[in-house]
Amino acid sequence: MRFLVIEDEPSIRRPLAASLREVGYAVDEAGSAAQARELATSFPYDALMVDVGLPEGPQSGFELVRGLREQGLKMPVLYLTARDAVEDRIEGLDAGGDDYLVKPFHLGEVQARLRALTRRGRAEPQSSLHWRDLKFDWTARAVYKAGERMALTAKEFALIEVLASHPGRVYTREELIDRVWDGRFEAESNVVETYVRNLRRKLGDEVVKTMRGLGYSFPEVE
Repeated sequence: MRFLVIEDEPSIRRPLAASLREVGYAVDEAGSAAQARELATSFPYDALMVDVGLPEGPQSGFELVRGLREQGLKMPVLYLTARDAVEDRIEGLDAGGDDYLVKPFHLGEVQARLRALTRRGRAEPQSSLHWRDLKFDWTARAVYKAGERMALTAKEFALIEVLASHPGRVYTREELIDRVWDGRFEAESNVVETYVRNLRRKLGDEVVKTMRGLGYSFPEVE
């Protein structure tokens, strides 16, 4: 999954983005409403984290979300703000936000709220998937093979999560790089092929299908 952190304070934005990358998410950062608007309208993020008081004004976070909703963008929005008045919460939710977290916050709680928001947004909101002798637990971010938890790296899990969340859908190399590595690799990089090999070695040769000339997919669930 790929998230956008919108926060003008680097001392807050950078640790938050780093904590999400450590557990395998792809993350982009924006320090203003203008930069966030350009990014959010260019890529279908799985969720936005929005500071209310951006440089453009004390209400600019609310205005940003309201404008994105008017453009038809539906990704979940989690507000991050020091303003905890009931009136502020109501205004933020009415502007199109989905959840509200007051600063200072614990990084683990941010991750938990994002997991909850993205589960709600899935077409099939099940917390797990079974395929042959594999079980994918999206909440625990774990994969079990014949009942044994497999030792996957954060990026290996992120890659199989993208593929297995939509069985049968073919993802191009470029799409996978965007969603798993936030575009920090060139399209010609062999990073996807390397991680696919790792997943096949750990989970089985058939867990990722190669569609020549098209990309990769997770098999249809029978």
